[in-house]
Amino acid sequence: MLVTVLLVALALQLALFVSRQSQTWDEGDHLYAGYRSLTDADFGLNPEHPPLAKMLAALPLLGMDLRVPPLQGRDFKREAFLGGRDFVFGNDADTVLFRARMSASLLTLLLVLLAFLMAREMFGAAAGLTALAFLAFDPNLLAHGALVTTDAGLSCFLLASVYAFYRYVKAPSWSRLALVGVAAGLALATKHTGLLVFPILAALAAAEWWRGRGDATSGVRAWRLAGSLALASVLAVLLLWASYGFRYAARPEGLALNPSAAEILTGVPKPHQGTVLTTLARWRVLPESYLCGLADVLVMEAYYRSYLFGRPYAHGVWFYFPAAYVVKSTLAFVILPLVTGLAVVTRRLRAAREVVFLAVPPLLYLVVAMSSRMNIGVRHILPVYAFVAILGAGALLALGRGDRRWRYAIAALLALHVGSSIRTFPAYIAYSNELFGGPARTYRHLSDSNSDWAQQLKSLRRYLDARGVRDCWFAYFGQGTADLGYYGIPCRELPTLDGFWLKAVPQVPAEIEGTVIISAGVLSGFEAGPGPLHPYGVFESSTPVANIDGGLLVYEGRFAIPLASALARAEKAEAELAAGRPDVAAEDARQAVALAPSAVKPAVVLGDALIALGRPDEARPVYEAALRSARTIEPEFQESWVGTLEQKLRPR
Repeated sequence: MLVTVLLVALALQLALFVSRQSQTWDEGDHLYAGYRSLTDADFGLNPEHPPLAKMLAALPLLGMDLRVPPLQGRDFKREAFLGGRDFVFGNDADTVLFRARMSASLLTLLLVLLAFLMAREMFGAAAGLTALAFLAFDPNLLAHGALVTTDAGLSCFLLASVYAFYRYVKAPSWSRLALVGVAAGLALATKHTGLLVFPILAALAAAEWWRGRGDATSGVRAWRLAGSLALASVLAVLLLWASYGFRYAARPEGLALNPSAAEILTGVPKPHQGTVLTTLARWRVLPESYLCGLADVLVMEAYYRSYLFGRPYAHGVWFYFPAAYVVKSTLAFVILPLVTGLAVVTRRLRAAREVVFLAVPPLLYLVVAMSSRMNIGVRHILPVYAFVAILGAGALLALGRGDRRWRYAIAALLALHVGSSIRTFPAYIAYSNELFGGPARTYRHLSDSNSDWAQQLKSLRRYLDARGVRDCWFAYFGQGTADLGYYGIPCRELPTLDGFWLKAVPQVPAEIEGTVIISAGVLSGFEAGPGPLHPYGVFESSTPVANIDGGLLVYEGRFAIPLASALARAEKAEAELAAGRPDVAAEDARQAVALAPSAVKPAVVLGDALIALGRPDEARPVYEAALRSARTIEPEFQESWVGTLEQKLRPR
């Protein structure tokens, strides 16, 4: 009965939460790609994520009469993001998103049910209920458990793989081994980091052999474990192929990847990575879309910047995920690993096999995440939470058996956890625990999907309507991915770097006045860079009059934004140049340089326009000034410009 109550409570929380949220950054992209995968067997729009979770989310849309935007031949990222925007907002966006999100939430419900079953089997029914309660009210799981993304799905299938292997080593059978392979295959088909299922299972197998290494059958057991993992791996890879329809080509006949697979696979940062991927492609070991997605992950990992405790970093930092876990987890989840350590050290928790099966996967996953440079959200370590909840529940119950005071501690931790989560609604995405100020202050510590994933448009509409605001400025983190008009947002858009990438480039004056809304993701400056590189740095020293769902900051007054205006003009100039109008481009670029003389991008575009006009002698000093700026103004954030400018300055 309690299990059903907790599962229903989780489902209701997820449904209520997503009904309050506008589309987040990635959802239109994933949903459009998933729909085309189902209807056209097209796996080329969003190869950076395998298709399973996306297709599951799109499944309830098949019975709807939808307007599906035609393909326009853009590169796969812009095609998916812009096509996704038109797909969602060209139809009834609220209905489309709600159906898709509720379908995606099934994997979260399965995750917590598996956690209950695993904890009950390992430590007893009370531990199962405790783990279930922790997960059913976890703000991070509530934030991402019903979004059209892949994090909750991977969490589900990674836990399922470990649980299935645990049951297999306890009582080996062909059916249990088959479940290991199926669960591992579903993890592979959900997210590229599902590949970690193989080293995790190998580490658990090694630990299992080590536990019984002294007996006469240890050698036989080692071969049996190795053979079992090999068979499960073959089944997992077959299931991955099945998710792509057992077809190597990423796209159906008549369509090609843009850019081509060869360009994608050889464009990875390290030559040996390209060699491995092209070899796998040559022998068609894995589907083309999967390999290209893996290459894209490696490229993006090198590209992403990060933001932690108020400081932007040009690249990822190793301590990002431990810090993010401490900030974004409830205090109960921060304490649970310490409690587990205490239970193990004091020998209250004697279940050696169970401790290994629950401790090794999250530790290995976290170590790999810490070596990654893709530091854009605690959601990337979401699989850790289920293991922490199960092991923590087992440790708490073990301590409680010997001391009644621990039973009060369990009740107190659960109450603290549930209370902190409930108080956060509906700002789950921006959650941080009480030590870090709660959701309203998370943006000061972390950015991107930790605080602002472009999800607050419905709340913004309510805020503006309540105050009768009909004229405002808006620097929106999701610029270009959502239709502001659909949500009734009357603001004039301010330019953002992501908007530049999606070719959504509003032209704005160097000074604005009135109500100004800045997304926390934009305010952090983690994409643009700190100090003089930050187009909206003026707002860092201003006090907002309101904070909407922890991710939108509202300001009133007059603000100078010359760099934002200059960058928008430079983007317009670049478009004019591409359209064959170098004279117009040169004039726009000159205005941009006048607004922000030390900015690199406007100077580069001006130099390019002068070259196109046949005036290289005038272009050279412009390039030289840009190169000096790149080398002296926050050079760590401008290093990519240095090589470009050095190439432009080489004698021809």
